[in-house]
Amino acid sequence: MQAKASLIEPLLEKVEKYGKSSLELIKLKTIDKTADFSSTLISRLLLVMVILFCVLALNIAAALWLGELLGKNYYGFLAVGGFYALVSVVLLFIHPLIKTRVTNSIIAQMFK
Repeated sequence: MQAKASLIEPLLEKVEKYGKSSLELIKLKTIDKTADFSSTLISRLLLVMVILFCVLALNIAAALWLGELLGKNYYGFLAVGGFYALVSVVLLFIHPLIKTRVTNSIIAQMFK
């Protein structure tokens, strides 16, 4: 009986080490994926913010320019607002496609 215990004991130690190593590997992979996802998200959000500021400035300039062409400043802002209302209606109809692509992209990023 003593011989069997002495054979099983090193095996149990190896299984324990393997379990700890596997758990540590899972932790490290999780940290890697979280860091990669977070850094991608933050850098893209920063880029989107810069682009939004540029688009805002261009929209104000376009509205003022159109207002000058149409005779009154508020006509230009109405025209730009109408354009964005039209874009919003189009985006409303293609929303499911956009949502699916974004969801797939996030899932692919997490399992990469």
